[in-house]
Amino acid sequence: MSPAELNVRIVERGKELNAALKGEKPSLFQRSRWVGTVLTWLLRHDELRAGVFRFVDVFPALATSAMLVDHLEDLARSDGLHAPIRWAVHRALAGDGLARSALATTVRYTMRKLGEQFMVGENTGDAVRRLSHIRREGCAFSVDILGESVLSEAEAREYRDHYLDLIGALAQAQRHWPPLGTKDDQPDHDWGYHPKVNISLKPTSLYSQARPVDFNNSVEAMVAQIRPVYEKLLGSGGSLCIDMESYQYKDLSLEVYKRLRAEYPGHPHLAVALQAYLTDTDNDLSELLDWSDRQGLPVSIRLVKGAYWDHEVMRARQNGWDVPVYREKAKTDASFERNALRILSHPTAYLACASHNIRSIAAVMEAARSLGVPDNRYEFQMLYGMAEPIRRALARMTGRVRLYCPYGRIVPGMAYLVRRLLENTANQSFLRLAFTRVKDVDALLADPAGLTAEGGTVPAVSTGPAAFSNQPPADFTKREERRLFARAVALVRREFEKPCPLFINGEDRATGDVLPSLNPADPDEVIARVCQAGRDDVDDAIAAAQSAFMRWRETESPVRAGYLTAAAAWMRDHRYELAALQVWEIGKQWGEASSDVAEAIDYLEYYAREMIRLGVPHPLPSVPGEVNKYLYEPRGVAAVIAPWNFPLAITTGMVSAAVVTGNCVVYKPSPLTPAVGRSLADAFRAANLPAGVFNFIPGRTEVIAEYVINHPSIATIAFTGSTQTGLKIIESTAITRPGQVCVKRMICEMGGKNAIIIDDDADLDEAVPGVLVSAFGFQGQKCSACSRVIVLETIYDAFVERLVSAAESLPLGPASDPAFVLGPVCDAASRARISGYIETAAREGRVLYKGRTPPAGNYVPVTIVGDIAPGHRLAEEEIFGPVLAVMKAKTFGQALDVANSTMYALTGGVFSRNPRHLDEARKRFRTGNLYLNRHITGALVGRQPFGGLKMSGLGTKAGGEGYLLHFMDPRVITENTARRGFSPELLDRGRNGERTKR
Repeated sequence: MSPAELNVRIVERGKELNAALKGEKPSLFQRSRWVGTVLTWLLRHDELRAGVFRFVDVFPALATSAMLVDHLEDLARSDGLHAPIRWAVHRALAGDGLARSALATTVRYTMRKLGEQFMVGENTGDAVRRLSHIRREGCAFSVDILGESVLSEAEAREYRDHYLDLIGALAQAQRHWPPLGTKDDQPDHDWGYHPKVNISLKPTSLYSQARPVDFNNSVEAMVAQIRPVYEKLLGSGGSLCIDMESYQYKDLSLEVYKRLRAEYPGHPHLAVALQAYLTDTDNDLSELLDWSDRQGLPVSIRLVKGAYWDHEVMRARQNGWDVPVYREKAKTDASFERNALRILSHPTAYLACASHNIRSIAAVMEAARSLGVPDNRYEFQMLYGMAEPIRRALARMTGRVRLYCPYGRIVPGMAYLVRRLLENTANQSFLRLAFTRVKDVDALLADPAGLTAEGGTVPAVSTGPAAFSNQPPADFTKREERRLFARAVALVRREFEKPCPLFINGEDRATGDVLPSLNPADPDEVIARVCQAGRDDVDDAIAAAQSAFMRWRETESPVRAGYLTAAAAWMRDHRYELAALQVWEIGKQWGEASSDVAEAIDYLEYYAREMIRLGVPHPLPSVPGEVNKYLYEPRGVAAVIAPWNFPLAITTGMVSAAVVTGNCVVYKPSPLTPAVGRSLADAFRAANLPAGVFNFIPGRTEVIAEYVINHPSIATIAFTGSTQTGLKIIESTAITRPGQVCVKRMICEMGGKNAIIIDDDADLDEAVPGVLVSAFGFQGQKCSACSRVIVLETIYDAFVERLVSAAESLPLGPASDPAFVLGPVCDAASRARISGYIETAAREGRVLYKGRTPPAGNYVPVTIVGDIAPGHRLAEEEIFGPVLAVMKAKTFGQALDVANSTMYALTGGVFSRNPRHLDEARKRFRTGNLYLNRHITGALVGRQPFGGLKMSGLGTKAGGEGYLLHFMDPRVITENTARRGFSPELLDRGRNGERTKR
């Protein structure tokens, strides 16, 4: 049958299905029901819809009527509310306690009814009763326990136990269920071939530490956690579907399915979901069917459209990765039909068509008919609580409809509920088009392969020759990225103990004083043997910089910028090796190291573009006979003193800013990361930067650090490090030395004692991971790291319980092994200092959690300390390690006071869903960088210019528009253009401003 003929039959079948609906509407669009009334409001007003979604999202956290009413006040301000309803709400809010309590009770009732629309129950008793009712209506089911945000292994075990309990209850209940569509060959199976009990689960709900970067270990752990659930299910004669989640877990889930399917070859009732909106799905399906043929194992596939479209688009755009989903709904629908046909065409594949779209359903029915596919190779699935008319009509026509039934507590269920509301009130939703608008049946049934959708596209990102975009970090969901990074880690290890010479005036220089750079995870391993500069070497480097300065300052800005972009291109080509070197030399995890290299590339690219902009003199207001211009010029020789925690990124930012503005640089790397620092010299050498412009002088701090800082030829000092060291440098720069010809300028970023506030309505599924990555990412060794978390007392216990449980699940070990989330601290001295603070923690507060450490290496335990108050050392002093102080506040205002109570003001964060509290934080939380409802580390060049206030720095913002100005002096040039009483500007104009006729 030709595609055109098949399409005619699909349309005919679709019209038949549409006619069978008999004018019914799904309950979620029926105004006579609570949920229908709510949805009707949402469809009329976009502003109201957004407000209601936010309210639904925050509702589980509103433990008291006062909290609920507080959020209702925000919702009541929406113009989308009908005037009588707004009046009633305002009247209730303004009334006495009884009226407000009644309003809260009404809202809680409404929210529960809304949840019941989509979920079969909060306990096994409710679930069994509703599932029994579903079966009496002639439909099968698949139950999914909601629990996508599992933050710890304790929570994962809890969900596993829920599944085991549920399976036990269903195994008992199924004895009383007559089979659906009984056939002689399998009288105990629905439709004669499928088990009555069907469970769906997401692998990450049973394992909290699944990460694509640690692919094999994650798969093995998930299989191990799923195995007891699957075996109990098999023991009850049931079936299992491995559900899909967000894109980052797709390949993990597919591999889990393959391993379980191969491990239990005699049990064919194991399914996996594929998402048609992913551009990978065609290839994934091909690989799965090829694997099925090679293994001789039939496969079962639940084909869905996909439920995370907005999330996938946002995540890809934020990271600069390719968007993994189709950008038009018609393309998703076409993908669904195309891949459904391929599954039906494969003789050993079973298809579960999971869609509410009549066109998609009709396409499957007619494709199966044209191919002669028997009934026992496909079924239809729909979401519980939606599209009941379609479900009933389809059940009458096919007898093989399964409902996907979420089950569980309302708290984890809200994320699911919001997604369902988003899907069904979106402009392109089939249900909305079919049941709430004047239907054009022909348009609804049009072939999606021939359509170009008007909506659903992804907004374009600004591009062009001068546009800046951030360098994407490694995407470890990609197999090739994991392979290339692992190869680089192995390659760098083979080059251990390589020599690391100085780089002065364009040439390498070896010295007799050599120190080893050590692996912090194993201090017996030498990464590189680093030549140490003496004072004579420093003099030579400064002399080379001075000699090059006059030529370099006259070099046009676009030419200087070109050297930076060339260095960026070299780094991009060597990004895996550069990141792997950090893994070994300073213990950065794969993702942290990749991001550091990406940030270094960003600085080169961003500052190159900024200098082209700033390098053109711009005119000032002028009058006839006078021309005024404003321009910048470099200051001279800049000394860059770099930190070890961002050994390439921050170093490159300071050096490239100095170089592109026309200064020449002497660069002293941290003694802990000289090999990484040397790679910047390699990048500039590859870019053919003129000799003397950049000079690399690793050396003993006690020998050369003060000498460089106090040298009279140094005009500018760029420093990143501790506040104590930074203040000493500032004091030194205030002293004028003999031979000094300019006032030294200090550009510095110093320490922080950064706080995150957890409001009483915070989403803990987001807040706990946000605090974990902020506090313990790279072992807490970031100047932006969270070292204080201030929690409102009403949510304190719940937050601490989940935080501690999640911290217990973080594996610690060498950064070279991606199995470990946490690694060593930088050196033995840091380990001893942090250990001292941990001892202080036990005296000042109550240690809530103290982790374990390997027997060797520079490891310190992750430590969480409660009962810390302002004035305690743990609340005031920068620790720079994985030690987190948990503080309690009665009100949000008090939490802000505590957050502002230290001498630092670098970064800060707030997790809250209260718009007024977020506004208050914007006004009162005094930090250089404030983050709302996200982690507080990982500032990106151009998007989050970074730098602190108070004792955290001088207010400079690295990666921002104004940063280059600190490396230059502004000049104004005024020219008198009048000659002998006339002005060129007025020469051709008469007194009345009109041209003189000649």
